[in-house]
Amino acid sequence: MKLVIFDCDGTLIDSQHGIVESMSRALADEGLRPLPREDILSVVGLSLTFAVERLLPSAAPDVVARVVDGYRNAFTELRQDKSIAEPLYDGIKDLVATLNARHDVLLGVATGKSIRGVNRLFDQHDWHTAFVTMQTADTNMSKPHPEMIEKAMSEAGVDVADTVMIGDTTFDIEMAGNAGVRGLGVAWGYHPIDELHRAGAHSVAHDSAALSDAIDQFLG
Repeated sequence: MKLVIFDCDGTLIDSQHGIVESMSRALADEGLRPLPREDILSVVGLSLTFAVERLLPSAAPDVVARVVDGYRNAFTELRQDKSIAEPLYDGIKDLVATLNARHDVLLGVATGKSIRGVNRLFDQHDWHTAFVTMQTADTNMSKPHPEMIEKAMSEAGVDVADTVMIGDTTFDIEMAGNAGVRGLGVAWGYHPIDELHRAGAHSVAHDSAALSDAIDQFLG
């Protein structure tokens, strides 16, 4: 069996609008200066506390904690009033369905999202039975630590040689390298293509068809 692990934000779904708006509100509530959109998107993939610490390197721990709470509250409010959407990227729905139909493939998720956020995504697209392992920021060390991939392999019963990690950020690719597995990048997410290559991506797909081909090459 082969294990194909996907990141969520920026890889499966386009969640940038909600992320940027929620962080902007959290910073404003704390009386902090606004940050460029590019800066906020640059930390997508990290666990939330680590992301805020990177955005606010000189902030005291209590300020970081309040911004983290503010982000969570803002994101919940935006979702409740349906101000944000998290659409799947083009071709992802069919790609997941095709891989799930194969008898030699297991699917997993390794993401900085919360368990609640992933469950909501799975509810929306009926993916609960498609993915055999779900690793989130709630129960794992932040990317690029390899813990998420190591736990996913353990739960799936698959070893390093038969595992691939797919993501849009250098954190995903570095995590793959730290776990000793192949890392495939996608160009439609939140980190530049050249940075993905420098982080060690085996290849970077520009669309879902190219990603499907790259996965097929891995699967042999």
